[in-house]
Amino acid sequence: MTTNRPDTVAAPSRFPVREVVLFAALLVAILGVYMVMGTAYSTRMLVEASCYAILALGLTIQWGYAGQFNAGVMGFVAIGGFSAMFFSVPVNDDFWGTELPGELGRVLLYLVAAVVLVIGATRLDRIGVPKKLRTVIAVILAVVLYLIVISMLRGVTSEIQSRAGFVGGLGLPAWTGWIVGGALAGGIGYYIGRICLGLRSDYLAIATLGIAEIIKAFLKNSDWLTRGTATVSPLPWPTPGPAELGFTLARAVYLSVTAVMIAVIFFLLHRAYHAPWGRMIRAIRDNEVSAAAMGKDINKRRLEIFVLGCVLMGIGGGALASFNSLFDPQGYLPLNHTFLVLVMVILGGPGNNLGTIFGAVAVYIIWLMSEPLALFLMNLAVMFGEGVFGWDPPGNLSSRALQARVLVIGLLITLVLRFAPKGLLPEKVKHHG
Repeated sequence: MTTNRPDTVAAPSRFPVREVVLFAALLVAILGVYMVMGTAYSTRMLVEASCYAILALGLTIQWGYAGQFNAGVMGFVAIGGFSAMFFSVPVNDDFWGTELPGELGRVLLYLVAAVVLVIGATRLDRIGVPKKLRTVIAVILAVVLYLIVISMLRGVTSEIQSRAGFVGGLGLPAWTGWIVGGALAGGIGYYIGRICLGLRSDYLAIATLGIAEIIKAFLKNSDWLTRGTATVSPLPWPTPGPAELGFTLARAVYLSVTAVMIAVIFFLLHRAYHAPWGRMIRAIRDNEVSAAAMGKDINKRRLEIFVLGCVLMGIGGGALASFNSLFDPQGYLPLNHTFLVLVMVILGGPGNNLGTIFGAVAVYIIWLMSEPLALFLMNLAVMFGEGVFGWDPPGNLSSRALQARVLVIGLLITLVLRFAPKGLLPEKVKHHG
């Protein structure tokens, strides 16, 4: 006698008690910050937290959906910030009104031609050239062409710096820079993924971290393109700024824009997660051998998810740079733009989009408020020490309180990994069979 079994064992629906309690606690924390720090500061905090939420969503689909540990978030955030700057900053007539754009374009054409020649040299084996000889020819050609092109580029860029300062921007709306920043980050992620996704997870983390440092070093030292350490400011907003609406209202309007972006991204990711594509991605993550045996293109799907995550990081980086109204290549730090995002995903729950948004807002509040709270506790300790023991207070309490952020984040990671290793809102997995 046979019995029919459903293919899917669906968990009984339940009231989301944990979600409601956590988000209620988060709301109470936000209201507390508003009461203590004021409306303008608190609204700014929420805007920055929403930008970080976009970055965290990009990381959670790489790490949570596909098990790819990207330690180079900073590099893709910097790409988005650069794109927002380049597209929104007004046109520099001192550069475009001279012959320098033509000279720079000519050098860039030489660069493209050199890349094409090197790629062609790597494929000489197709016409019968031995592979070892092909490799030697490609390496020698790459070195020679690099020296030639970089010499020409240095001559043009030194002229740009001395006569125009830097190339300036394109004077377009800021949102165009966000879109192009996402596309540019995705394009760079594509070529990185083609090389690095075949590596083990620990080697992938090392490779992406190194690439992020390369991107930062390029932006920092390209004074002709980014003004380097001199920074570029102010960056225009895609919405009316504080001069038109005042600080609080302008930031609230900006917050509404980022909130709509998060809602759209969340909806699309939620649909993709529960679609056949999402189930295939998770199958590859959980058992790559079995997924390959079922005929799935492992490398193609892993590359898709890596590029998608990089796109979101580029968009979030552009939104964050525009809001701060400043592009500073030195300001992109692994602690702030990689590991802080990692903590957000760990706390919220890798693979859970709602948990990631919760983690982003919660961790950013902890990150910002740990400094004033530490300063308050230090001042209490100083008052007690002076009154009871006659201690001489140190003169750099503010800088010491700022360092408390690192301690608090490290303690937070330790507690979460000890008591909630899957995050406060773990990924909900439906069992099949």
